[in-house]
Amino acid sequence: MKKFFYKSCSRKYPLFFLGSVLMIAFALFSCGNQGIYKNMELIWSEEFDYEGLPDSTNWNIVVGKSRVNNEPQWYTDSPQNLWVSDGMLKITAKIEEVDGENRYTSGRINSMDKFEFHLGRAEARIKLPQGRGVWPAFWALGKVGHWPVCGEIDIMEFWGHDPNVIGANVHTGDYNHTKGNGRGGEYTYTDPWADFHLYAVEWFDDRLDFYFDDVMYYSCPKKGEGVGEWPFDEPEYLIVNFALWNNWGEGVEGIDDSIFPQEYLIDYIRVYKFKE
Repeated sequence: MKKFFYKSCSRKYPLFFLGSVLMIAFALFSCGNQGIYKNMELIWSEEFDYEGLPDSTNWNIVVGKSRVNNEPQWYTDSPQNLWVSDGMLKITAKIEEVDGENRYTSGRINSMDKFEFHLGRAEARIKLPQGRGVWPAFWALGKVGHWPVCGEIDIMEFWGHDPNVIGANVHTGDYNHTKGNGRGGEYTYTDPWADFHLYAVEWFDDRLDFYFDDVMYYSCPKKGEGVGEWPFDEPEYLIVNFALWNNWGEGVEGIDDSIFPQEYLIDYIRVYKFKE
C-alpha cells in the first residue's frame, strides 16, 4: 500500500477535537474514493514497492536512440537513468559524455506483450520534471497496424516550455498531428510539476475521458466507424517515457542544458475495469 502524508499542526487543540476532525476527513476521503471507483475493479497495478530496474514481468526497457520526432535523447537501461527505489519509479534525463561527445540520456519502458487493456480506467500518480525541453509522457499504444492507424492515447503529456499546461491527445489514422487535425485538450494549472498529481483516462466504447486529479478536462467522442476513425476497439499497452524536444513553439526553441539532471517520478500505475 502507498503512503499517506499529513502536515503537523502548528497550533494545539484538544485531542477530542483533533479526533473528530480526523474522523470527518477520513469519511470524506473514503466517500470520494468510492465515488470514483465504486463501479470499477482493479485488474492490474504497478506499485514500485521494490528496488532495482523496473520489474521485467511488467515492463520492457527500451534501449537506443529515439527514432521518432527527431528527439535527441538516447534511452538506456542504466540505473542512472531508470531506477525503482523509495516506492517510486525514477526516470532521470541528464547530459553525459558518451564516445567522446555530450549526449542526452533518459529512460523509457512499455508493457507490450506483458500487459494490455481495453476499456476501463488507467491512472498514474506522477511528479513532473521541469524546464525548457522536457517532454515526459504517460500513454497507450495499439498493436494492430502501423502508427497512427494502431491508435495512440496520450493520457498525459507535459511540455516544459509551457510550464502551467497539461495535455491529452488522441491519434488515429484519420486524426493526427501529421494531418494538422489532431484531437486533444489542455488543462491549465499553476506549477503542476511542484507536486504529485493523478493523471488518468477512462476508456469507454464511445469516448475517452481525460483527468487531472479529479477534474475531467477533455472528452474525445467516437465520431464514426472504422479503424481510421476509431481504432480503440482493440487492447493497448502502456508506455512511460521521458523524452526531450528542442523545437516547441515560436520563440522557445532549444533545450535549456542548465536544467539537467531532471527527474520524472511515478508513484504508481493502476488499471481498472468497469463492473458489469
